[in-house]
Amino acid sequence: MKILSINVAPIGVLFPDDGVKAPIPTAYDKRPVAGAVQVDRLGLAGDRQADLSVHGGEDKAVYAYPSEHYAFWSERRLHALKRDLPLPPGSLGENLTIEGLMETDVWIGDQLQVGDVLFGVTEPRQPCFKFTARMGFAQAGKLMMQGGATGFYLNVLKPGVIKAGDEITLIPGPRAVSIAAFNERRRGGRQPDLWG
Repeated sequence: MKILSINVAPIGVLFPDDGVKAPIPTAYDKRPVAGAVQVDRLGLAGDRQADLSVHGGEDKAVYAYPSEHYAFWSERRLHALKRDLPLPPGSLGENLTIEGLMETDVWIGDQLQVGDVLFGVTEPRQPCFKFTARMGFAQAGKLMMQGGATGFYLNVLKPGVIKAGDEITLIPGPRAVSIAAFNERRRGGRQPDLWG
């Protein structure tokens, strides 16, 4: 288990080249950064969140996303958009593109040790319209929820410095609710199945 990429973004505009749609503030356009990155209680140095009512703050300071889902999203975008668009790390809006740690492996209250930084797992992501807009097809948000491919938010229990390539050590918490089970409860079988 390790960090493949650390991704940050300033606040920008969701539809910067569209003269028709009103500009929507967003920090979704996460880009990989090189070298060591300082982590404090509110997240990564150089990273921002545009809507603090749904992202950011101490309980959602850092967003981690499994790289294993990227192949699926690439295939779905190719199918929906009829063209192959690159999905570099950070394309799902994540701060940490990780490897070897899926939603089925992580429980709320687990801790992740990365170097001298200690993160706590707080909840899965609930995708918003900005995710759907960036993916470029109408069912993207529902698809993320139905497949449970949400990634998860982290709080920062011990600040420090991390870098791409750092190993992740999973420290089990109380193990009452897994990220996968939380996602399943949110889904609740209310929508037709889009995953697969």
